[in-house]
Amino acid sequence: QVQLVESGGGLVQAGGSLRLSCAASGRPFGGQAMGWFRQAPGKDREIVASISGNDFSTYYADSVKGRFTISKDNAKNMMYLQMDDLKPEDTAVYYCAAVRYYAYTGDVFIKGEEYAYWGQGTQVTVSS
Repeated sequence: QVQLVESGGGLVQAGGSLRLSCAASGRPFGGQAMGWFRQAPGKDREIVASISGNDFSTYYADSVKGRFTISKDNAKNMMYLQMDDLKPEDTAVYYCAAVRYYAYTGDVFIKGEEYAYWGQGTQVTVSS
């Protein structure tokens, strides 16, 4: 069983930055494709960014491309989401997620149903 715990959320002004962290326990990180999702009030959950099991491929939603950066530190079992130039529309609860199986490939996963493990979420609020 994999446990994921997000941290780093908070309140920031538009144009500011935050770095979200996702700590994983239960099994080694390397080779596991992972992603960040978010859900704003009254809206469906959406993919923000994902990274492949071999760490070589990434995916970003159009709305965050050029502003957010996903990364992993397999030695520390940590995943990060660096968020720069934040906008009020980035306000949401952010979740980290991991797929069930190891795959040292460049495949990225962008659908929620492709992920088996989820964190509890961390709130990000961007004021205008």
